[in-house]
Amino acid sequence: MKSPLVGALATAVLGTAALVGTAGTAGAATISDAAGHTAAPALQRTADATATAAKAFPRAVNYAGTVALSNCSGSIVRMPTSTDNDPALVLSNGHCLEGGMPDAGEVVTDQPSSRSFTVLSASAGNLGTVRATKVVYGTMTDTDVSLYELSSTYAQIKQRYGIKALDMATTHPVKGAAIAVVSGYWKKTYNCNVDGFAYRLKEGNWTWKDSVRYTSPCNVIGGTSGSPVIDVASGKVAAVNNTINESGQRCTVNNPCEVDANGRVSVRRGIGYAQETYEIPKCFGTGNKLDLNRPGCVLPKP
Repeated sequence: MKSPLVGALATAVLGTAALVGTAGTAGAATISDAAGHTAAPALQRTADATATAAKAFPRAVNYAGTVALSNCSGSIVRMPTSTDNDPALVLSNGHCLEGGMPDAGEVVTDQPSSRSFTVLSASAGNLGTVRATKVVYGTMTDTDVSLYELSSTYAQIKQRYGIKALDMATTHPVKGAAIAVVSGYWKKTYNCNVDGFAYRLKEGNWTWKDSVRYTSPCNVIGGTSGSPVIDVASGKVAAVNNTINESGQRCTVNNPCEVDANGRVSVRRGIGYAQETYEIPKCFGTGNKLDLNRPGCVLPKP
């Protein structure tokens, strides 16, 4: 993982790997959702994905709902329980936190923040900014995710900018599904498919669980870290982009490796990854409040 991006040059340097974009902290870290999923077996997921792809009418994916951070990408998201008058949430990577990349085993919660985010139009124009009041949650353990609470509600953002938040998916991604990685930082979209899932993805001192592996067209670069991975069929956020193996090295920063259930290590040069997010909504209740003790919540605790 590279340290966060400190502007365009830094972002370019971050490259496509481990932390694929952090404003001055990390380059490309991978976020896997905090708990190894308990979804159906891989063969069933593949069959389901094939059936879905055959029936789904491709949706046009644009930049509405995405934001640009100083060093990364992100998106305004809402949970299934969110209401229009709740304070809005921004999703990005843990390695994109303004305080630097969390250590392995470290979890950040309820930390004051005044970070600003540039809101993009559907065509990637700059509409204005929204500002955080706190980091609700951030970690690079098991997953690579950060969630900020904003001073604006969803209704206020819609009234001011005409932008709706992106909905978070609540089901495990499926192999073969068409996806779009939408970077607010670069104002660029990568289109590819879910190639499969890494049981464990290891990069430097960090390890992520059940990571999404992209097919080769999603050759993400530094600054794309934190981009929402949109399931094209549903239009919902299925994962958060965070890393790529840049040079073929094994398990090093910017060169994540896959480790299977039997401990076998494999390296896929030039292949990018994302961390699943479908379990995150289980950790949020009324008023968009985080509760790590909610039934089904598997995010790591402090």
